[in-house]
Amino acid sequence: MNLKLFFTPLSSEYDLPANALGKSVNHLQDEDFDISKMDLAIIGINSRGEADLIRAKLFALKRSAATYRIADLGNIQSGEDEEQTQARIREICEFLMSQRVIPVMIGGNQDLALGQFKAYETANKLISVANVDAFMDMEEEAESSANFLNALLLHQPNFLLNYSHLAHQTYLIDSAMLKALDKLYFESLRLGEIRYDIKQAEPLIRMADMLTFDISAIRSSDAPGNPKAQPFGLSGEEACQLSWYAGINEKMTSVGFHEYYPSLDDDALKTASVMATMIWYFIEGYYNRRDTGQFNSDNYTKYTVSFEGTEDTMTFYKSNLSDKWWMLVNYGERMMDRAYIPCSYEDYKGATHGDFPERWIKAQGKLI
Repeated sequence: MNLKLFFTPLSSEYDLPANALGKSVNHLQDEDFDISKMDLAIIGINSRGEADLIRAKLFALKRSAATYRIADLGNIQSGEDEEQTQARIREICEFLMSQRVIPVMIGGNQDLALGQFKAYETANKLISVANVDAFMDMEEEAESSANFLNALLLHQPNFLLNYSHLAHQTYLIDSAMLKALDKLYFESLRLGEIRYDIKQAEPLIRMADMLTFDISAIRSSDAPGNPKAQPFGLSGEEACQLSWYAGINEKMTSVGFHEYYPSLDDDALKTASVMATMIWYFIEGYYNRRDTGQFNSDNYTKYTVSFEGTEDTMTFYKSNLSDKWWMLVNYGERMMDRAYIPCSYEDYKGATHGDFPERWIKAQGKLI
């Protein structure tokens, strides 16, 4: 694929110190550019000039000790309509993922994540999606950005195994929407639960192949640059923690950060700074990936839990490298009919007291 046909080259020159992250970024227009040698590729969606503002903040941040292989492809050339732009995003993401390069989309409205989602259609496997959003975009008669989730869930052919909705605010959504997700055995984690213990979000994000993040989920004092910004929401630090979880997830193959309106931001461009820092944490998380998923290796410890008075057992695995937990779900008669579902130590501890984890029950509902 000739990526240059899809992107507008960056016009801005960045005056950066030698230790800035931007100094380690490769650009599509470079003579020796080779996408196959990259790990991550930044894709700007610059409909309101937002991608350039986020990019400037990101490039100015300091790089770590990691050996970066990051590309900035520039800003995608929008199609004649939204559907055409989604089709371009799909084609680009599909190509990048075939090269084992993670697309990192910045800017634009969240409905463009449909193109990101459709890029998995040819992968010949079921995938899981995590969405961080204060709202639940299932309003059938609303504009496309407020109906994004409805379009994703109803997409045919259906290759969606699991959907997790994080950081919603109960008083902003119709309770029928949560009931609909529950009937599909999908999961949700409201803002209050994340504020109480953010580690509850990690297994849900670890389950996902793709992440889409609507910055309406961040409180207005930290990210005012969104028309739906609320006085309550995730803090900037919590948003960065969720981005870190996405980065260290070995399964995560694409991410997007959307819904920034620069005209609503403050003079210091605080929202752009928060989003840039979130992306920085995703990048650092990526370069700190450890787990292999080879559960029969010495890197994992196996735990078998018996249930008193029955022959039922549950099998858990703990990574000796990262202390993460998984549980084994058998859903067929063949030995190969099994899935390793991310979980928490609390799920294991509950099982030792005779309680089947809710995540295990929902996994059974989806897989059987």
